[in-house]
Amino acid sequence: MKRRKFIQNTAAGAVGATFAMTAMACTDENKKTRKPSQDKKPMSKKMPNLPIAICTWQFTNANKTAGDALENGKPALEAAIEGVSIEEQNLKNTTVGKGGIPDRQGNVTLDACVMATNGDCGAVMAVSSTSHVAALARKVMEDTPHVILVGEGAEEFAALSGFETEDLLTEESKKAWQEWLKSPEYKPLINIENHDTIGMLTMDKKGDIAGACTSSGLSYKMKGRVGDSPIIGSGLFLDNEIGGAVATGMGEEVVKTVGSFLIVELMRNGMSPQDACEEAIKRIVNKNDTYKDFQIAYIAMNKMGETGAYCIHEGFTMMKYENKINENVFVDFYHKPS
Repeated sequence: MKRRKFIQNTAAGAVGATFAMTAMACTDENKKTRKPSQDKKPMSKKMPNLPIAICTWQFTNANKTAGDALENGKPALEAAIEGVSIEEQNLKNTTVGKGGIPDRQGNVTLDACVMATNGDCGAVMAVSSTSHVAALARKVMEDTPHVILVGEGAEEFAALSGFETEDLLTEESKKAWQEWLKSPEYKPLINIENHDTIGMLTMDKKGDIAGACTSSGLSYKMKGRVGDSPIIGSGLFLDNEIGGAVATGMGEEVVKTVGSFLIVELMRNGMSPQDACEEAIKRIVNKNDTYKDFQIAYIAMNKMGETGAYCIHEGFTMMKYENKINENVFVDFYHKPS
């Protein structure tokens, strides 16, 4: 069902239209009153080596899949979703998609969001019926009047959209959960596969940027817990005139500083992707005395194709596809014990 049909079939459509007209009027009025100094020019028009794909952690196949899709002329968002879907189907990855570690009740629930080059976005949370949650988030963005669908609502929409219903709990994840129940403890380990979200940014041959972020969340989380991954501005944010950023690690701490949005705004004000990632990590560290107990990492890319990454603790790496070369990149870190 397309977005137009949703709006035509609900009274909310009329309200939405009225709101949109009001917003447009406000925007036009702002343009009249804005001072010249307030108008930010796009970043340097220096052409990057297109296309480019970057992602969190050493998800080699996922990043190469996105890079190959870009080389074949696919747009940025399509390539990003194809890339992250590799990990959504990877049963050996216990932090993304099918086979993810369940919550404390033994249920696997998935979260994801996507953001398009025009600024549109979509997200799903607490989905237990399909592993293709990044693609489902895109459906929410394109075929509904909403940005976020959660739980049963997201699952019903997935079924209506033709997504096959799956059992996300594999035998391996079930055995791990049953073992955990013997001495349950909620204590995420740094750089251990219990929060290794895959976040990806892609820049296509036209120079347009898009992104996707998908995760099964923290291992043995409380029922209903949602981290930063599906939250636009926290787990993922981009502005096609400036650049984008994605996060991984302890989602609760990313949300507190709206980390990905922060990085893009820092780049908007002239920071390089590297400096912006470092500043975002330092803001978390400076406000949290327990930073030694959790990991957070950011990766970013600006409109010139420059990339950056930074994390709290040693051990995080990122993938980068450029000039048809897909490589794992060392990432510098904040906490360097003497």
